[in-house]
Amino acid sequence: MMSFAKRYFPGLAAAMLVVTALAFESAQTAPAQEQGAVSDVLSKDAVLRDADNPVLGNPKGDITIVEYFDYQCPYCKKLSPVLDQVIKDDKNVRLVLKDWPILGDPSGYAARLVLAAKYQNKYEAAHRALIVKVGRLTEAVIDEALTQAGVDVARAKADLATNKASIDALLKRNSAQAQEFGFHGTPAVLVGSFRVPGGLTAEQFKLAIADARKAAKDGAGK
Repeated sequence: MMSFAKRYFPGLAAAMLVVTALAFESAQTAPAQEQGAVSDVLSKDAVLRDADNPVLGNPKGDITIVEYFDYQCPYCKKLSPVLDQVIKDDKNVRLVLKDWPILGDPSGYAARLVLAAKYQNKYEAAHRALIVKVGRLTEAVIDEALTQAGVDVARAKADLATNKASIDALLKRNSAQAQEFGFHGTPAVLVGSFRVPGGLTAEQFKLAIADARKAAKDGAGK
């Protein structure tokens, strides 16, 4: 069977479809004196199963899609409904959302406030409110959008102040992973053990997921 990459991206250099399993493997097999930094950043658990990163879809799904994103990234906004369709069509997919706010101060403010909304069980509502928001983000625009989505913004800010250290640590881990992988912008997407372009259609994601499932069965991870 022809692979997903060959079917849809025959002209891409190998570096464009990175087999991230190689990074996972290096974290596990590097000499003991080298394992610290590598395993902390790109171990399979750190990338796919960091408990502090929000998960949509099926938390117990057999394949994980990871998206490194920024709330001001227009391409992330275009990708969002595609990923929604993917997790709607395939009930065994985990969608891990990793904030990587690289487009200015409003991106960092948005990421922190949305992550803080989880303490009132409003993460998904807050995320969806901003990922569809068109136009330039400011703190006032973000506050208004979250309020309209049913988030208690005053409480979110209080929760952010209380949990600032853990939220900042999560963003630091996400950024370290993205940089270690060599990502240059958002969205950066992994499907199981594979890096894929961020502009895929839902049908192309289905093919990537099928290949990732095969790789997982062969021991490359999920």
